[in-house]
Amino acid sequence: MPLAKRLIPRLDIKGPNLVKGVCLEGLRVLGKPEDFAKLYYEQGADELIYQDIVASLYGRNSLYDIINRTSKEIFIPLTVGGGIRTVEDISKVLRAGADKVAINTAALLNPGLIDEASRKFGSSTIVAAIETIRQADGRYLAFTDNGRNKTQVDAVSWAVEAQRRGAGEILLTSVDKEGTGLGFDIDFISRVADKVKIPVVAHGGAGSSEHVLQVFKQTQASGAAISSILHYNFSKLGPANLKTAQLGEIKKYLVSEGIACRL
Repeated sequence: MPLAKRLIPRLDIKGPNLVKGVCLEGLRVLGKPEDFAKLYYEQGADELIYQDIVASLYGRNSLYDIINRTSKEIFIPLTVGGGIRTVEDISKVLRAGADKVAINTAALLNPGLIDEASRKFGSSTIVAAIETIRQADGRYLAFTDNGRNKTQVDAVSWAVEAQRRGAGEILLTSVDKEGTGLGFDIDFISRVADKVKIPVVAHGGAGSSEHVLQVFKQTQASGAAISSILHYNFSKLGPANLKTAQLGEIKKYLVSEGIACRL
């Protein structure tokens, strides 16, 4: 029996607010992240991702109180990212109630952090978050600081190295797709998922249930991190091109199309 695919709401957080933008910019305040998290838990989310989207810019993570409040009301794995630079930062986030941590900027600056963190906390706790933008020559380069700063690191090669260093999962964000509702970057996700053996979660671009089906049909991704189609179904503030839906509706659609997932 095939492993169930995971649907993972991603909640981008700035200060006390859940926010949403396009290509990680032009942020709109949608409400309290805890309210959305509880709703998605009740609708059958497999996991949740909390991302402090300004933490790396300001060199800190301010989610501890939100994580603590959320972990008392939901009982599914919670991944937290943003501003996590040291094993001490990881320890604080885990003590607050997170199950996994997603590391991007700090890992690119100091790849040994993945080795150290995976040894101390276990590979299953460490998620290598990779943000990328497709270049004119077809390459995918890694970006840091919530998609703000370009590196010359090949994103696919970096995923392979992160696995070698002990990461237990890869979270891929296509910055140029994120928030557009135009669909996942199937080419990029396929390139990474075909090269690594650890789970890959695709993020960026889902604008309909059909897009979620496509990423599972056409790549080896084990999970899809989705936001706009869920957030705007709840808040009713979304752009016209989005086909919003509740989590349960998306899962039933996937099952009807032959994709194994937990209902």
